Amino acid sequence: MELYKRSRRDFLTSGTAAMVATGVAPAIHGATDKAAARIKVLGPEGHRYEVHHDHLKPPEGIPWQDTHGVAIDAEGLIYVKHRTKTEKHVDAVVVFDPQGRVVRSFGKEYHGGGHGIDVRKEGGEEFLYLCDNKGYIAKTSLKGETVWKHTAPRLDIYAGARPFLSRRPGDYGKGHKFSPTNIAFAPDGGFYVADGYGSHYVIQYDAKGSVQGYFGGVGSASGKFQTPHGIWWDNRPGRTPALVVCDRANARLQYFSARGEYLGVVDDVLFPADIDTRGSVMVVPDLHARITLFDKANQVISHLGDDPQWRQKVLADDLALRRQPQRWENGRFIHPHDACFDSAGNLYVAEWVATGRINFLRHVG
Repeated sequence: MELYKRSRRDFLTSGTAAMVATGVAPAIHGATDKAAARIKVLGPEGHRYEVHHDHLKPPEGIPWQDTHGVAIDAEGLIYVKHRTKTEKHVDAVVVFDPQGRVVRSFGKEYHGGGHGIDVRKEGGEEFLYLCDNKGYIAKTSLKGETVWKHTAPRLDIYAGARPFLSRRPGDYGKGHKFSPTNIAFAPDGGFYVADGYGSHYVIQYDAKGSVQGYFGGVGSASGKFQTPHGIWWDNRPGRTPALVVCDRANARLQYFSARGEYLGVVDDVLFPADIDTRGSVMVVPDLHARITLFDKANQVISHLGDDPQWRQKVLADDLALRRQPQRWENGRFIHPHDACFDSAGNLYVAEWVATGRINFLRHVG
């Protein structure tokens, strides 16, 4: 039986380790012997990670600011979704190889609204599923060719639902913006969209992109949300598969059945942003300056980088530190916004900071 409910506790872990790499890891560009001596290692035995900040650099002509999403395809290519608000429109998706070299970029239509990004294999082909805060979800090829793009959905087809009508991009109807943050993949080929910055509902679609229903809405009671930001289908071995949602401003993860029935809660989080899993481990990047690893029973393995004094600095003065890279410290996180595992168990972490930042956490033992 899974443990959905956990009590909040101060669970700090750190570690030092021998540098024994597991699997094939990308080269650390610009590293020197002197720099290597300063590399921080976080986490307990079995979950130790070297922290390499600013691992991926955008190409010239594509300044990025808020690096919101990161995903990896079967070949190991890394897709970074960012939100830049410059007057000139630039590509919102930049693709890197495992050595950190730019492969391609695309997505000017998502300029100023780039947010969630995930890779899904359908048959023998992989596709990107994208969220745009301007009021779109989209499915594209790995090179950015659009398969479909949807604005605000019609939810009146769902029995008992209030009719929300899509009149123009970004609108449900009177006063309700559609501003999706992330997408989770259902086992039947459908998917779920977290309307985190809009209605605070999770919307369920079938494999053809037709709306099947929705659940949630604003509130703090069980099954309600205050910014359902990240979302994931949790099918780790030994668990009953279920949908898990980062209920960010309520400081919890909530679990639901495939049809949206409330199952339980995990509250060992502060301001959870998104989710990924590998094997029995679930990673939750937390905007309050840490990254949490959970085991299959949702007990905390480690809050990577957790430090209450550092967190106070990060959250002080209207989050001023995110705009002041000169004050950032080695081995410290500012606002982890997304994270994903690669095939070797390393982690890529996108941070919501003014200059953009992708960290590479190399698994070392």
